[in-house]
Amino acid sequence: MTIKPVDCHYSIKGSGPPLFLIHGIGAAKDAWRFMLPNLSKKFTVITYDLRGHGQSPVTHKNFTLEELVIDLENIRVKTGFDKAYFAGHSLGGMIAPSYAVKFPQHTIAVGLLSTVAGRSFEDTKKVWSVINEMEKKGVEKTLVNLTNRWFTDEFIKNHPDIVDRRLKQVVNTDTDVFLNVFKIYAKTEMFPWLKKISKPCLLLTGENDNGCSPKHNEIMAKEIKNSKLVVLPKYKHSFLIEAPKEVSYNLIKFFTNE
Repeated sequence: MTIKPVDCHYSIKGSGPPLFLIHGIGAAKDAWRFMLPNLSKKFTVITYDLRGHGQSPVTHKNFTLEELVIDLENIRVKTGFDKAYFAGHSLGGMIAPSYAVKFPQHTIAVGLLSTVAGRSFEDTKKVWSVINEMEKKGVEKTLVNLTNRWFTDEFIKNHPDIVDRRLKQVVNTDTDVFLNVFKIYAKTEMFPWLKKISKPCLLLTGENDNGCSPKHNEIMAKEIKNSKLVVLPKYKHSFLIEAPKEVSYNLIKFFTNE
């Protein structure tokens, strides 16, 4: 069956080789807003909203990872870039390597940011318990427990407005879409096919990101032939927002060999 892509909303900024940035669950292309000033000096940066997120439409709410990959390919075709760099955060860090396996001819290198493979039974159980809690109590009530997993205590204290904006963004995402992408994230196990990635990969995670831990990323790096692992001290899951300079620096360094 042919998958029909959704025409996702996207923006282009900067100059240089193309870099597609893929956000995570319940976010939007503005997840990269603090990184764009640095990245757009080196790359033509394409940011977009996943289907059902931000300004992108959704045709049905039980879509799959494969459909999200086809949406990305549709944007690449529309923007006219033959080969590009791809970097994704969290669920986006599953979409990017999935794209590299399906479309290696269009992929130069990949950034896997705060993502996970090689989950243990207990790891998987924890993720599904969060989803089950959201289905029972609602997304908004459960989010209170997730804030500390995403941001450091210091950042929560010093930047309550930014944290609040991120939480509201999740709440404003269609509940069925949000739960569906969370389930894609929970069900996806990249470990069996990481060896199939033929392009250079940067694996970047926070020291205190428990769900996408350094330990998980060490396992992932061993599976990918041409890979580099960087662990950012102290940070948790939302380091695109909390540590944009460090993340940008590592992406630029890896992709440009500077």
